[in-house]
Amino acid sequence: MVQQWCIRVGRRQGEQRRRALLEQGVLDLTLKPRKDGESVLFPVLAMLEGCTREEFEAHPVIEDLPRHELIGGIAIMQDRDPGEAERLLVSRPSIHTVLFPESDVEGDFRTRRFEVLAGQPTTRTRYIEHGHRFDIDLSVAYFSGRLSTERQRILSSMETGECVLDMFAGVGPYAITLAGKAGLVVASDLNPGAVQLLVRNLSLNRTRNVLAVLADASHLTRVFPRRFNRVIMNLPLGAVRFLPCAVNLCLPGGVIHCYALQEKEGEFLPEIEQYPVSDVCERYVRSYSPGRWHAVYDITRE
Repeated sequence: MVQQWCIRVGRRQGEQRRRALLEQGVLDLTLKPRKDGESVLFPVLAMLEGCTREEFEAHPVIEDLPRHELIGGIAIMQDRDPGEAERLLVSRPSIHTVLFPESDVEGDFRTRRFEVLAGQPTTRTRYIEHGHRFDIDLSVAYFSGRLSTERQRILSSMETGECVLDMFAGVGPYAITLAGKAGLVVASDLNPGAVQLLVRNLSLNRTRNVLAVLADASHLTRVFPRRFNRVIMNLPLGAVRFLPCAVNLCLPGGVIHCYALQEKEGEFLPEIEQYPVSDVCERYVRSYSPGRWHAVYDITRE
């Protein structure tokens, strides 16, 4: 047994907090979390607020696997190495395919091209997040599980019965998550393949208060005269240019969550503050690449 600093979390919040600690890079992966009554104890690498010292069992030695992102049964490798892909496939029974991205996210439909390095020749998989199931085709619509904690943060900040607009819905991770509290979610996307998968996922999760819409986000003010309590703008490479539409569709006192990739703190604040907003809170979401990170601006409409 090894002594280490730890965070104590209620069992119901365990998975959400584990993901958050993992994304922050403070979860001690060499030690096994353990249950203690109605709590889960997570070992952490530094003394954080509320930490205590507890004893933990060490994990067995973890095989040094190549860098990858796991989405359902698909692993996306950062390096094109078929030999390492085969090793990764053998090491993780849950993986059925290993891919390498041949392109960045590109085009109006925000898709990527992939090469199959190992396993089944497919880009389709099923992904599970906080009890929701999503059918995904990575060549048809962009998807990342790395915003799971962010989706839960927004869900926890919502009031029951809100009217929500998801301007770039993709296969529906935000729309279906927020539907748990919302009265209505309008989920829009320009990509027909993404909307087809969104409709499939609404059925898969028996979600009945989400309206799927195939539309260009810049035209939504012509489609919906109603205003929304909350607007999601998860288009990191271009959401800011759609702010005029989002502001027009958001009720006074409502909140717009605008995601962006940026190289310096507050990079988009001058542009955002040109609009009628009463408050802006900038949050770090995750690292994206050296010198660049994923941020969200929580904007309160004036």
